[in-house]
Amino acid sequence: MKRWLPSPSLSLALFVVWLLLNQSLDAATLLLAAILALAVPVLTQSLRPARVRMRRPAVALRLCGVVAYDLVHSALTVARLLLTRRNDQMAPHFVRVPLEVRDPNALAVLAMIICLTPGTAWGEISFDRSTLLIHVFDLDDVPAFVAMVKARYERPLMEIFES
Repeated sequence: MKRWLPSPSLSLALFVVWLLLNQSLDAATLLLAAILALAVPVLTQSLRPARVRMRRPAVALRLCGVVAYDLVHSALTVARLLLTRRNDQMAPHFVRVPLEVRDPNALAVLAMIICLTPGTAWGEISFDRSTLLIHVFDLDDVPAFVAMVKARYERPLMEIFES
């Protein structure tokens, strides 16, 4: 069964998303959704870095709340800065964040968090995965930003994926 359905949750998500995108319950749409839901996880199985073993679902839920709050707060902050400041008043920075997390799934989630947050962009990660380069739209206090990334994102990700 695992051979034909390696990731049931991914298959279900693909099936539902396909139906929502097409906004139809025709037989052809249902058939194509089923084919995609079965084929995509099988064809992409080798692309997934490692099996996900989430150890602390409560921490994951709390992290989702923190990220949701940060996304809204950052979007409002960036909008305010764009509307009230001139370009020469901005203080963009590339910041190097030392990392303790090593799990590839945790690093993938961290990449998504950084890329989704308005005003930040994932620059690069060192070959040994010990340092992350992040571009920040406007930043006054680099050490405070590094401490925030480590406390709000890295530590919970370590609890979820590595504990």
